Amino acid sequence: MKTIFLLAAFIPFVLQAQDKGVHFQHELSWQQVQAKAKAEHKYIFMDCFTTWCGPCKFMTAQIFPQESVGDVLNKDFISIKVQLDTTANDNEQVKSWYKDGHDIAEQYKVRAYPTYLFFDPNGKLVHLAVGSSPAEDFIAKVKNAMNPETQYYSLMDKYKSGEKDSAFLRKVLLAAQGAYDMDNGREIFQAYLKTQPDLYTKSNLQFIRDFTSSTKDNGFAILYKDAAKVNAVLGAGVAESITQQIIMREEVYNKFPKSKDEKPDWTAIDKSLTKNYPALAPEMVAKAKVIWYQHVQDWEHYKTVVVDYMNKYGANASVSELNNYAWTVFQKCDDMACVSEALNWSKRSFKDSDNPMFIDTYANILYKLGKKDEAIVWEQKAIDLVPDAEKADYQKTIDKMKAGEKTWD
Repeated sequence: MKTIFLLAAFIPFVLQAQDKGVHFQHELSWQQVQAKAKAEHKYIFMDCFTTWCGPCKFMTAQIFPQESVGDVLNKDFISIKVQLDTTANDNEQVKSWYKDGHDIAEQYKVRAYPTYLFFDPNGKLVHLAVGSSPAEDFIAKVKNAMNPETQYYSLMDKYKSGEKDSAFLRKVLLAAQGAYDMDNGREIFQAYLKTQPDLYTKSNLQFIRDFTSSTKDNGFAILYKDAAKVNAVLGAGVAESITQQIIMREEVYNKFPKSKDEKPDWTAIDKSLTKNYPALAPEMVAKAKVIWYQHVQDWEHYKTVVVDYMNKYGANASVSELNNYAWTVFQKCDDMACVSEALNWSKRSFKDSDNPMFIDTYANILYKLGKKDEAIVWEQKAIDLVPDAEKADYQKTIDKMKAGEKTWD
């Protein structure tokens, strides 16, 4: 009886805690949601997610249950969650949304997860936002959805109606970025550039960085020809990183064979790059070899080409590249001389920041090199830096280290 009494006393507190977050409607069809919103004169908030999406799970577990988020959404919105992938474990309610979910994803070009769609009481899409974020940032997205001056699709309507002054174009360009609408964003970006007397301000160069994806884009020439000027504002290596990614897509990747059993024609790739980008050709061929051998999982060749690339051009590698190369060597290379090289790359990756993922790589390499005690110290630093929701994975690693077990494949 005592146990039953304690459980009964606890239930109201559980319900009260659950009541504080976002109230999602789970049993309604899309048609019923729209009818309810219209009848109650409420907006619709739609969380478009997939079961495999980590940021989606973070929002569901950490953000939507918060009282401050619930306070903003519950008053003015009918809130629903729409699963946009299919699994064997889907219940009947999820299955009943399959067609509507597919149609919504196609109609509104949902390509990233989580995507948040905001509809007005008449069912018209007025705003779209993408990605996980802290509660205060998410609340700002919700408030933008309620304000015609910040609603993305309301801004787009004004743009299409001919409003093209510089301040407005900047506003709608930022909104396009927030909506992950790069197609419209690139068009708006071109119009915005024409209004700018100075392209080399920090904000303008950031737009150029974000909206340049082809050698034909206006921003490419700026990034390629004036790299030093761009880097002086945005940081060392930024211009080269962007232009090299674009050149790789257009000049290298399309020349890779479709079959892993075939070999790239490195002579032809070198010839093409030398013709069009002579100053970059040697470095880009070296990097292309690293990318290819990692892609086909030829670890013997990978070990050779990645060390060669880093010895010659490692100073130009981004922190993400440093971590990627170091982690791959840690996982796939048993040559301790190569692993020792990777330790140096890894250490450089977090010298200017406390990135727990990069620190984890460093700790794992130390461990593989037999420096167990030092590795445990660094892995604990990584654990201390990650959010609580991610600590379990890092804890598994440090437990293996303490037990003397392998932490690599």
